[in-house]
Amino acid sequence: METLAHVPVSGIILDEIIEKHRGKPGMLLTTLEEVQEKNPLKYLPGETLAEISKKMKIPYTQVYSVATFYSYFNLKPQGEHTVVVCRGTACHTKGSKALLDDIAVILGFKRDEDDTESSYTTPDNLFTIKTVACFGQCAQSPVVEVDGVIHSNVNSQKLLNILDKLKRGKSRKKT
Repeated sequence: METLAHVPVSGIILDEIIEKHRGKPGMLLTTLEEVQEKNPLKYLPGETLAEISKKMKIPYTQVYSVATFYSYFNLKPQGEHTVVVCRGTACHTKGSKALLDDIAVILGFKRDEDDTESSYTTPDNLFTIKTVACFGQCAQSPVVEVDGVIHSNVNSQKLLNILDKLKRGKSRKKT
């Protein structure tokens, strides 16, 4: 049985997306973006990048370079919910590292002590944890973005409440 994490976007859908954007400026970017959106785990598997390369007649190295240059694109399966922790100076001094440690404990994964660049996805594909250099919200630090919503002045309890609501399927309201 094939797991969801390894199911690429179907060839029919891929063909439709490529045809829709063929000949337009920026067609590779828009194609990659739409293909990633269609993938249930919001990422671009290697076999999908190879198919895009073949069907668009663009060298694989170019497709891969674009997919890895832009931080928007994911090459690993992503969780249903995305949690992004700011690692800027203000957020760091006000506890963003401790928040990352708390997230690791709450969601049950091991985080490398000095690893501030990696993303982690929980085995159940419910959460992906990422970091960002700075959100530009320094006066409200520490800042955490959850599913596109910025949460400011986040402490461990506030973070626990946010994650708990998402685990229970509650709405994604700004707190």
